[in-house]
Amino acid sequence: MSFEKIRQFEDALATFTGAPYAIMTDCCTHAIELCLRYDEIAECSFTPYTYLSIPMTMHKLGIKYDYFPDHLSHRQHWIGEYKFEGTRIWDSARLCRKDMYRAGQMQCLSFGHTKPLHIGRGGAILLDDPAAYDAIIRMRYDGRDLNISPWQDQQVFRVGYHYKPTPEEAIQGLELLEGLKDTNPEPVYVQYPDLRKITILS
Repeated sequence: MSFEKIRQFEDALATFTGAPYAIMTDCCTHAIELCLRYDEIAECSFTPYTYLSIPMTMHKLGIKYDYFPDHLSHRQHWIGEYKFEGTRIWDSARLCRKDMYRAGQMQCLSFGHTKPLHIGRGGAILLDDPAAYDAIIRMRYDGRDLNISPWQDQQVFRVGYHYKPTPEEAIQGLELLEGLKDTNPEPVYVQYPDLRKITILS
């Protein structure tokens, strides 16, 4: 079955990071979006030094947000990951290390070309909340229960999104994860543009 490799990668990633559960997605931004949707976040604060897709997602979901001010500069600049203040959600786009999981949190990883697990595309959510896991893993793929096949045999769906990864990406992830087990790389600082200097129109 095409989802077997995805589940194998999720299990391996959870074990490596120390998380009870891992959910692979098609990108880190969608991983963050699914967490924001599940927790029904209405407002939050975060660093202005991050990728453009983050404020775009806030606009998409109608979330009120602001950036950490200059007097909190120690929170503006981050290495590996940063938290969306007022939530349990982390943008862990530049982190993938052994036992990195923070209990009670949702940490969203990226597998882009410049990231520690550089599949080239994809992301994942690390979490320990079984109810959130059960809901988000269905939200990730059009509301589908992957224990039911074919999909049309499922009679009831909650709203879901087409954010699933591919088996090929999971296979590559499994191979790359073996290398991370040996190196366990330290995160490095990456300077992002200051998003306070841009305007996003509705």
